[in-house]
Amino acid sequence: MLDQVVCPAAVTIMAVLEQAYFSLQVIYARRKFSVSPPSTSGPPQFQRVFRAQVNCSEYFPIFIATLWTSGVFFHQGVSSLCGLLYLYARLRYFQGYCRSPQQRLAPLYWSARVLWLLIGFSCVGVCVCLWRVYVGVHLELIKV
Repeated sequence: MLDQVVCPAAVTIMAVLEQAYFSLQVIYARRKFSVSPPSTSGPPQFQRVFRAQVNCSEYFPIFIATLWTSGVFFHQGVSSLCGLLYLYARLRYFQGYCRSPQQRLAPLYWSARVLWLLIGFSCVGVCVCLWRVYVGVHLELIKV
């Protein structure tokens, strides 16, 4: 059983570490620009770091849910590869947003496409499983 979910688990750990990195960047920016909690306003440079971290955190639950659903019901390798692409796009998004709001757009669109792909894989995988369990139709098009 564990060998069937080890790849999504590895991507999940990387995702958690990425989120921790983003949070640390906010802490460093708070110190650099003298913005004490709970304040979220400050110089534009601080606000960009703060917003980049918050935006990434807002999408994190959606990413984790679709990564695991796709990994369990569709294919762990394909899902994990998509997960790695998503994490890379989010890192580029974070770095771009910290420099300039315009530099966040291309990675944002890329990460959204990958997320929609995971959502699609999740839907296909769950539907195939439902068909197998409740209708008795075996569509072995996905699992290898």
